[in-house]
Amino acid sequence: MTPKAASASPAPSRRSFLSSTAVAAVAVAGGMPLLAACSGSAGSGEGTTSGKSAKKILPAYRAHNIVTPDIPSKNGSSVGFTGKVDLSKLATAVPEKLGTGGKVTVMAPYWGTPPKADCAYYTELNKAVGVEITWQNQDGNHYGEKIGAVLASSSLPDMMVVPGWELAGKIPTALAAKMLDLGPYLSGSKVEKYPNLAAMPSDAWQRGIFGGKLRGIPVPYSYVPNIVPFYRKDLFDKHGWEVPTSADEFLALAKEMTSKKAGVYGCDDMKWSSFNIFGSLGGSEKALGWKLQDGKLVNRVETDEYLEALEWTRKLYAAGVVHPEAKAATGDSSLRFTSGKVMMFNGDINTWYFKTAEMAGSKSAPDFQIVGMDIFGHDGGDPKLFAGTPANMWTFIRKDASKEVVENALAAANYSASPYGTRERMMVDYGVEGTHYTVKAGVPVKTELGNTDVMNTWGMLAGPASFIAHPDFPEIARAKVEWQQRMGAFVTKPPFYGLTIIEPSRYANLSDQFEQLEDDFVRGNKKLGDVQQAISDWKSKGGDKLRDWYKKLLDENGSAS
Repeated sequence: MTPKAASASPAPSRRSFLSSTAVAAVAVAGGMPLLAACSGSAGSGEGTTSGKSAKKILPAYRAHNIVTPDIPSKNGSSVGFTGKVDLSKLATAVPEKLGTGGKVTVMAPYWGTPPKADCAYYTELNKAVGVEITWQNQDGNHYGEKIGAVLASSSLPDMMVVPGWELAGKIPTALAAKMLDLGPYLSGSKVEKYPNLAAMPSDAWQRGIFGGKLRGIPVPYSYVPNIVPFYRKDLFDKHGWEVPTSADEFLALAKEMTSKKAGVYGCDDMKWSSFNIFGSLGGSEKALGWKLQDGKLVNRVETDEYLEALEWTRKLYAAGVVHPEAKAATGDSSLRFTSGKVMMFNGDINTWYFKTAEMAGSKSAPDFQIVGMDIFGHDGGDPKLFAGTPANMWTFIRKDASKEVVENALAAANYSASPYGTRERMMVDYGVEGTHYTVKAGVPVKTELGNTDVMNTWGMLAGPASFIAHPDFPEIARAKVEWQQRMGAFVTKPPFYGLTIIEPSRYANLSDQFEQLEDDFVRGNKKLGDVQQAISDWKSKGGDKLRDWYKKLLDENGSAS
């Protein structure tokens, strides 16, 4: 089974999605009144909801303890499972069908070729849940544009899956305008009708508050940073290399490893790890880019740590230890890593498992071993890390949906949120035994049909508390959870942790230029003065006013840290 973790990309991109935000603006301007948040401008949906106001509308947490994990959560980590799969001992998470047989349409991103609408996976899950879902699968690579177009139209699907990295521009405002308030169905004890939804963490649910109302059904995540600096332990052992514990040691080691003649380089692009190494706030979510410093609210781009992280990454490029393809922004960094062209690179924590599974039995690298190094402070001390989001994907229900549609949609989400170790989780993740998968020596293996049909749809409707389980490589599951536990000990929650904040539309694209500028600077294509000028422009063109706006939210709602 697969973990409910963060995005599979190195980090959620802060892309502009100009077309999607433009059509979302049309949706908002088209006469649909926006619900005001508890803090913010009336009628705009701007602001956030926290504290006592949030507690009034959040579902009441009810742990059901269906399955006990082998490794409990610690310091914000996922729970871990290291055992094999025994189908005869799977627990039951949904003893009775909650669906009434009603029809529900769901729009979701899909990477790859979608299965047929009447495929066995969809058909059998519909039967199990008691809901007739029709999937409107869209190209995941262009999903933001599709979200914007649909929100601008007069015809919405019953349910819409929205990943956090698509919350660009005015999309959050449009969601607040056009999506249903789930409070009458889920707030407080009402959620008890859906036990798996009730067992989802409250901080994940809080991320589902848009425009002052509970609108998004979340997929929970561990808030521990998900970007891991990986190294080839097999090659480290072979050459007697020591794992670096400071920024200087990393650079020195990368120089030692690099042999341009042999086409081998010390590392790939390390920008995302550099932010963690230097204690910079992350850039994957706007609200998490603020912190209190000497009593003043400052943005990540204004901090010394931000510039220091970029300058160190630039040093790696200037020293010639970064693979040329990374400098040209071409190719696949993980393939360069598995082929031995780079010794160190960074990626999502799930890369740990995927690359282990991919290289198992490899003839070219029979001793291949990928390991995540602990994040170190740039000076060799403890790192200073900042919490990410406790949820980064939601399912919304359209505002004018009938009661029957809502109840069937919630029945489907409740089924999808079943925990690991249950029949329902196996069904969502693997499909039907004998048709989509078989179990060999306690390890579920997908059939050809399973690899075709059982992909990214049902698992995005909702999820249980974050878990990690790899029956085929239990040692990797343990390593991932223990890495999260160690790193979680150094995590601080920034002031707006766990809050969905809808910024005023005039600031929607204020920070769009920074990601490309960062990439240009570390590669030597822009100067430090260019970055400093961009920061100055950001402040004068709205950053200072945006700071005042966030400060007001902070004063009214208090800090989450």
